[in-house]
Amino acid sequence: MALKPPIRILMAKPGLDGHDRGIKVLAAAYRDAGMDVIYLGLRQTPNSIVQVAIQEGVDVIALSILSGAHMTIFTRVIELMKENNLENVLVTGGGIIPEADSQELSKIGVGKLFGPGTPVKESLKYIEDWVENNRR
Repeated sequence: MALKPPIRILMAKPGLDGHDRGIKVLAAAYRDAGMDVIYLGLRQTPNSIVQVAIQEGVDVIALSILSGAHMTIFTRVIELMKENNLENVLVTGGGIIPEADSQELSKIGVGKLFGPGTPVKESLKYIEDWVENNRR
């Protein structure tokens, strides 16, 4: 039986939000769980995120947005993924995102979004389960 390759996850802070402690904690936890983590850091654009996702062949794009720009940023990332035929990649993330907005984003293809205080294991299990069920 062949070993499964590690989950490749791209993590970024799009927009002008400068608070990155949470995403750094998650990046370390995901790395400790065996994932290949590509952390782009602060002030990324949707275009840079999608281009790196294509170049790196990631399974997951995880965005941290606390600035209130989540509707614009997630929507643009999904649009760019479609324009570039980037399929079968989970888009997930977290931040201060109202439930109604999470539901709207879900309709366009964004996965589960996690708020402050969510246990790391909850998001980790969600990502692992999604990749297990959707990786080609």
